[in-house]
Amino acid sequence: MVLSSISPLFILWGIRGSKAIPDVYFIPFCAVMVVVPNLILFLRLKTAKRLQETRELVIGTAEDHRGHLLVYLFAMLLPLYATDIGDPRDMAAALAAVAFIIVLFYRLNLHYMNIVFAAMSYHVFTVQPPADAPIKGKVSIVLVTRRPAVVRGDRVIAYRISDTVYMEAS
Repeated sequence: MVLSSISPLFILWGIRGSKAIPDVYFIPFCAVMVVVPNLILFLRLKTAKRLQETRELVIGTAEDHRGHLLVYLFAMLLPLYATDIGDPRDMAAALAAVAFIIVLFYRLNLHYMNIVFAAMSYHVFTVQPPADAPIKGKVSIVLVTRRPAVVRGDRVIAYRISDTVYMEAS
């Protein structure tokens, strides 16, 4: 999921090109870095649907993450896109920055950020269960849904994409 969340960067890099790496290698690499992670995410969702890996989520509190998408775009994509990857040292620095971002996205649980979700009119919420639920709010879950809002008491049937990311069944 982390690699699919940064796939727009590879689209921009593929368009921009690199002086250090010939287009015959660089463009296919960028295409693979866009297609493969998103394909894996799509296949995971398809598998969850086929196996009926659903869970009923009861909403206690929900936090909207539209602001996080803006932070994601400006903090990650723009600075890295502006990086000149014309010589091998610049390329190595850019790849190290991407590695740092992958680790941070994973460790800070921001791996659900995906421009494909935004383009398909999905909204992303961090959901806590109600205080009287059996798990008593100890576990936060990311809910990807077409609903513009979720409120306390809503019951949502969702497919499990990962241990902490669910997509509402439509």
